[in-house]
Order: sequence, then structure tokens, then C-alpha cells
Amino acid sequence: MPAPEDPTHFPIRKQMEELIRRKQREITQGLETLDTVKFTPDSWTRGNDGGGGTSMVLQNGTTFEKGGVNVSVVYGQLSPAAISAMKHDHKNLKLPEDPATGLPNADGVKFFACGLSMVIHPSNPHAPTTHLNYRYFETWNPDGTAQTWWFGGGADLTPSYLYDEDAKLFHEMHKKALDKHDPALYPRYKKWCDEYFFIKHRNETRGIGGIFFDDMDDRDPQEILSIVEDCFDAFLPSYLPIIARRKDMPFTEEEKQWQLIRRGRYVEFNLVLDRGTQFGLRTPGSRTESILMSLPVTACWFYDHHPEPGSREDKLLKVLENPVDWV
Repeated sequence: MPAPEDPTHFPIRKQMEELIRRKQREITQGLETLDTVKFTPDSWTRGNDGGGGTSMVLQNGTTFEKGGVNVSVVYGQLSPAAISAMKHDHKNLKLPEDPATGLPNADGVKFFACGLSMVIHPSNPHAPTTHLNYRYFETWNPDGTAQTWWFGGGADLTPSYLYDEDAKLFHEMHKKALDKHDPALYPRYKKWCDEYFFIKHRNETRGIGGIFFDDMDDRDPQEILSIVEDCFDAFLPSYLPIIARRKDMPFTEEEKQWQLIRRGRYVEFNLVLDRGTQFGLRTPGSRTESILMSLPVTACWFYDHHPEPGSREDKLLKVLENPVDWV
């Protein structure tokens, strides 16, 4: 019997695609153990042989009001206008020159992008929303080799009611994953997460953070892929125990109302500030339903709402205004 093929012989883009498809299966199966309904697959294609993806969506469960674990694998031509828009956040992105004229190629550049994006909104206001996203992007030279590439992603927790032990568990598991590779990564990515998921017009973070990085190309790509896999592996052990102990807690109508207010802030960030949402919506042929999967079924906005000083709701806001080092 021939020896199994070494997966590291495949291009990084193929290895990352295999990883996100495997993690989609593992994560959905793990979340389903805490609910009475299953995820439903919804596959889509981008058209013009531009790739596609599969959205795994759960709605109206007993534990989760809405959840989506989406994989996308898309490729095609990135226009000069899209490159110009992306260069603000990705300095290494280049527009190749036309060899005949020496001018920027009017056709743009070939690209490949794949990733897994997940948002889970539990029903119980004591159970936190969570978000996870890991992705890989590259542009190609005419000969098919990678011209510019990077990884990005992270995972974070957004509670409506703060439980210190939940925040510590989530951060501890992700710190352990990163410490395996470099102890300098967690503090850097934790700070990056707090700064990225900051709702500027509210002067507060979206949640109690986690890890976040982008434009990562400063190590061997095989090593970065290993970092991403370990971070993926940290998710279920960091989240399922939290949901298991919160999903059946009693709650009041006032607590449910506070959850809806906090979900409103979640919507504000995702629609106004999130770069991933903006990139997805301006990408030709992208799937709007999958991009906006992150939005909750229910949310609300009360005019000039402020919680009672010293209340549990106020305690959460104090942490959102001044991020905590949980580990």
C-alpha cells in the first residue's frame, strides 16, 4: 500500500481550503450537541467559474436563535479599483505592470480567497454571542505562482452579561494555542482584537475580545497555517463549556431587552465598521445572504439608553470602555 501523500506538498491555498472545510464539519457538529435542531447546508456558486461556498445555518433552536458557519472559496480577477481600495489595509498588494507598456495592467490581477466565517447568537441573554473567522488571500503571477499572500482571522466573545470565568476560559484557550508557537503572539493579537472591534461612535468595544490578526505574512506560510489550525482547535473547548452552563439559566424580560440592545451594537459594528463586511459586499458576485449572516434575528435600539449605575449591565459597559487583561 503506498504511503499517504504529505499534505504539505500541496499549495498553501489547497491546504487552507481543506482545513476550513474540515473545521466547518467539526464546529457545526460540536454546536449541534447543545441544541435540538441541526445546521442546514446552503451551497452557492459565484458564477463565471469563480468558485463558491457552503453556508451552514441554524435558526430558531432551543439554544441558538441563529448561527452560521460559512465556508467560501472564491477566485477570479481583482480589478484595479478593488486593489486600490484594499491597499489601505494591505500594503503589500500590488497591481502588476503590463510587460508591453510598463503601465499598470488594466485587467487587474488574478486572486484566490478562502475562509471560514462564523457568528453564533444564543437565545439566552446570559449566553454570549461569539464570532470566528480565519481566511487566506493571495494574488497570482501570470505563471500561477503566488505574488502577494496573507492570512488573517481570530475569534472573540460578546456577552450581554459578564461572567469573569467565561471571559478567562475563552482567553486562556486561545492564549495556549498561540503560546505553542510564540508567547509574543497572544498579547499582540489580544490588543489588536480590542482595537479592531471598537465601536468608535460609542467609545466601547463590541465585546470582551479574544484574538485578531490580519495581513500576516511575516513567517513561513506553512508555520502560519499551523498557527491557524491550533487557533481553530481552541474554539470549541473555549465556547461549548460556556454555553452548556448558561443556556438554561432563568432570565427576566428586562435581561432579554438588554440582550437586544447589545445586539444592536453588534449590528452597528458589522454594518458600519467591519472591513470583512465591506469587502464582501463590494466583491462582484458575492453572496449577500452569507455576508450578512452575522446579523441577529432580533435586535433593538432604545433612544439614549443608559443602564442603572452599579447594575450588572453597567458593569459590562465599564469593561467595554476599558478592556481587561483576562489572563
